[in-house]
Amino acid sequence: MTVLVTGGGGFLGGAIVRQLVARGVVVRSFTRSAYSWLGELGVEQVQGHLEKFEDVERAVAGCDTVFHVAAKAGVWGKYDDYYATNVVGTKNVLTASRAAGVKQFIYTSTPSVVHAGGDIENGDESLPYPKKYSAEYPETKANAERFVMQSSDDQMRTVSLRPHLIWGPGDPHLIPRLLAKARAGKLRRIGTREVKVDVSYVDNVALAHLQACDALARGANIGGRVYFISNGEPVLLWDFLNRILAQHGIAPVTRAVPRWLASSVATIIETLHRLFRIQSEPAMTKFVVEQLSTSHWYNIAAAKRDFGYEPTVSIEEGLCRLSAKA
Repeated sequence: MTVLVTGGGGFLGGAIVRQLVARGVVVRSFTRSAYSWLGELGVEQVQGHLEKFEDVERAVAGCDTVFHVAAKAGVWGKYDDYYATNVVGTKNVLTASRAAGVKQFIYTSTPSVVHAGGDIENGDESLPYPKKYSAEYPETKANAERFVMQSSDDQMRTVSLRPHLIWGPGDPHLIPRLLAKARAGKLRRIGTREVKVDVSYVDNVALAHLQACDALARGANIGGRVYFISNGEPVLLWDFLNRILAQHGIAPVTRAVPRWLASSVATIIETLHRLFRIQSEPAMTKFVVEQLSTSHWYNIAAAKRDFGYEPTVSIEEGLCRLSAKA
């Protein structure tokens, strides 16, 4: 049988693919375009769109395990676009997987689905979904996560993982955005208080996905559940970001903008973008203000207890690996 990884050409999806291949597993990747490095690994590639059921059906055929990693991420965009990929796409993968006889379904969610804009310290899986979201990404991911949880049964067992701020060499999102804004002189601290956050080295997150899959396969009682995933080493946000900037010869960010002012400006900018249908990403959004000005770190005891998750790459080791690639 073959294991399918949706988004296998991406940052996390690629890390999962590499670990599966290292185990000797037959892997298939489902992406919008082909990736030469996947071919070099001997990975079968299927191209298509999550929103098109017939494409997903082709990708899932003959598989017994699915890692659904692909998603539309980001802090700004049209709700319909996020809904089509994150909700409709996830429902398509679930429906096609059940029809194909898939036994294990591992879904990549995000802790943002429970972030209501305030501090979360040592949060666990009992945290509720907020009534309102400040961005389309967490709202649609929460919608999809609910559906994944409800879809678990004896025929196809599902589990959802919530990795927080995935980083490492090859990261195409978090670190490049950080560096670009810092080099342009557009990076500011939001507020003056120190905030603590979780970060997750990419290889640790990939390992958690494989361990959760193994637990499902051996019948562990984790079907329909969600788990926070991180390095288990909360960091002071700006100390961590400034260390990454230093690796690239960029001065630390010390200037700060009051949170009330950043939030007000973000609200005005978002309103203008919607009113005038501006397609580009706003210079500041309410979601970004919340993420940069609050503590959000989580208890990973459940993942350790239920499927033996244990980070193998520490923050310090990860920073060393990142520095070597800088």
